[in-house]
Amino acid sequence: MEEQIFTIFNVVRIFTVATLAFFVAMILTPLWTKILYKYKLGKQLRTEGAPIFNKLHKSKEGTPTMGGVVIWVTVLILTLFFWLVARHVDGFWSKVNFFSRAQTWLPLGALIVAALFGLLDDVLGILRIGPKGGGLQMRYRILLYMLVAIGGAWWFYSKLGFNTINLPFLGDVVVNWWYVPIFIFIIVATSFSANETDGLDGLAGGVFLTMFAAYGAIAFDQGRMDLVTFIAAIMGTLVAFLWFNIYPAKFFMGDTGSMSLGVVLGVIAMLTNTPFLLIPIGFIFVIESGSVIIQVLSKRLRRKKIFLSTPIHHHFEAKGWPETKVTMRFWMISAIGAIIGLIIFLVDSKIPPLFG
Repeated sequence: MEEQIFTIFNVVRIFTVATLAFFVAMILTPLWTKILYKYKLGKQLRTEGAPIFNKLHKSKEGTPTMGGVVIWVTVLILTLFFWLVARHVDGFWSKVNFFSRAQTWLPLGALIVAALFGLLDDVLGILRIGPKGGGLQMRYRILLYMLVAIGGAWWFYSKLGFNTINLPFLGDVVVNWWYVPIFIFIIVATSFSANETDGLDGLAGGVFLTMFAAYGAIAFDQGRMDLVTFIAAIMGTLVAFLWFNIYPAKFFMGDTGSMSLGVVLGVIAMLTNTPFLLIPIGFIFVIESGSVIIQVLSKRLRRKKIFLSTPIHHHFEAKGWPETKVTMRFWMISAIGAIIGLIIFLVDSKIPPLFG
């Protein structure tokens, strides 16, 4: 009976926080949008090296960017609000607070640090500072991803004692210090992929929504209720963000949104010890980043392009697909991948592993 009451309470807490996040973001978004338009903090296209992309998106130049600020600011406000209330009011509110060392300290910290790094890149892009007027070069972005990843890897390995990686249907494999480079790779990969996916109105927001929903279900099954509530806060803000970001977008997510969400998604995958499920759950990420890597290698080794433009969503645009069709089809693929990932997780949790 007590367990049922506990579960019901957590379900109510999760949906309450998600709802609050939605309404807070809906209130903040118009205010932030006014600031973006007032100071003309708009997206600037690269001046060279991307003729097809420039042709497809020339009309969008000047559209405000950094809309992702609403996402992480809303999550930060709600997390700190419930934490402060729990510290100063005894009883019930301590159970509502979801800011805990074991489950949400690192995801929230990674979210904020990565968001600030992304914000820096957005500002540089707006001011046309950097190569081709596009802000930081990818090598420097990856360096920033690595700095966040190194901090997270140290915390997980040294402070939380993580040293195993789960292989679906095989069980947990002890990797010891190899956990650190694996962690770094996962964070850099999700960050890079998130950055590449954020290229069409509503695309990244919708894909993130399905991925976080899948990992929310995984965390719920594992009993990580504070983490589920944290994910619910992100999802609530993403729904509000998409309300304004779907075609035609009033603003873009920007690196401050895509980088922070990509980093925190990788952190959650490691915290739930399900990094390999990122392959089906984040299948759109796989094909987006994979298309960029393949294109670069082909141009360097063969002096030829495989795709008309990359990431691959621009290839389909160049072939004549309407932007909304590309976005919706990618949303569908992302949802299918998330369902497959969840099925693998649930089946895996019900059968004995081959190892340990």
